[in-house]
Parts: sequence; structure tokens; C-alpha cells
Amino acid sequence: MSVPSFGSQPFPSGPVQWHRGRAVALVGSDIDTDRIIPARFLKCVTFEGLAAGAFADDRVERRAPSPRPHPDGLHPFDRPEHQGASVLVVNRNFGCGSSREHAPQALMRWGIRALIGESFAEIFFGNCLALGLPCLTAASDVVAAIQQAVAADPGTVMELDLEALEVVLESEAAGENRWPVFLDAGPHRMLLSGHWDATGQLLAHGEELAATAARLPYLQAFSPDSATSP
Repeated sequence: MSVPSFGSQPFPSGPVQWHRGRAVALVGSDIDTDRIIPARFLKCVTFEGLAAGAFADDRVERRAPSPRPHPDGLHPFDRPEHQGASVLVVNRNFGCGSSREHAPQALMRWGIRALIGESFAEIFFGNCLALGLPCLTAASDVVAAIQQAVAADPGTVMELDLEALEVVLESEAAGENRWPVFLDAGPHRMLLSGHWDATGQLLAHGEELAATAARLPYLQAFSPDSATSP
């Protein structure tokens, strides 16, 4: 049994304009959030330990002894060559099913910082955006080509240019390849500007928020200055 080493990169913050890292390919369409993070992990009080639960059941199933071993061997998240990968390459309708925000949280805490796929479920896409994880789409033949390149050379370095919406793969075997990726205008602006980060926005505008709160009559009743002694 392999022991995954979870990503050590800092969590996304501020503008997300560029990323460089190795990729891990997960082939298959309609992979739902229950497979990404099984329901039993939703009982956690915080998100901190969710990395270990990413694809937990799929990984156990592939490791289990069987008269007919899985043709692909270990799950991609368990393979030694993919430890430390930060880009997840998927197929169609990834993240469908329930709306649990634990799914992108588990991926982020495992080490994923961007996703490329044919399409993403709408709520999953929004939950990823709220964490600063770009979900970039590409044509099916482009996704297949990227997945094949990753399978052929797991050390392939991928560069995501979010401003140009382009993916560049640098491989010793295949040289350099470039492909276009797509992202709707609204999420694109949010990532490039850093406006996806609601908490960061609040912290950066603390004085304005305090001034606004001071002008709201329904909040003044809860101000320490308005308290009266019995």
C-alpha cells in the first residue's frame, strides 16, 4: 500500500494568473462528488484532514486483492509518480452529484491547484472558484492528448497561463505542446483580479466595513458603546 504525500504548496490567495506543476490524469466521465469524497468524511468538524479522504473508496477498491486485478493498477492518487502533482486532468461532467463543498476542499488539500476537463458540474465549478481553483475546459481531443502525455511521462511539467488561456506541456519524450483552454469571462476576471477570494476582500477592506457597520442603525444596538449598566 502506497502512502500519499499531500501537497505542500500554499493554498490559493490573491490573483490566480499562472500555475506550473506536474499533472495527474483521472480518466472517466461523470465522476461524482461521492467518489471524490465519500459521505462519511462529511462528519468532520473542519476541512483539515480531508486530503486523506480524496477518492478514498476508489483507491481502496483498486488496492484490494482480487482474482481480476484492476487493469490500471493503483489509483492515480496512490501512484508514487503522481505524488506532488498539482493539476488534475479529467473528462466530462466532473464533480456531478451532491453540492458538497468538501469535494474541492479534499482536492485542494491533497495538492490540486487547477483542473482541466471537458466539462464540470455547475455547483462543483462554483465551489472550486470560491477556493481559487481554476476549472478550465478544453475540447475532448485536447483533454485526451493531455491525459496520454501525462500517462506516457508522469514527470511532464504543465504550465497554465490563465491570462492567455493556454496550456503548455514540456516533456522530454514529446517536446513542447500547446493547447487552448476556456473559461467564462466572469470567473476569468475573478481569478485574474483576485476577486474570487471573499475572505481576502473582507480583510483588505476592514476599515470601510467597520465604517459601514457603524452607520447601520440595526447594528448600533449591538455596539459595546451602546451598552448600558443595569
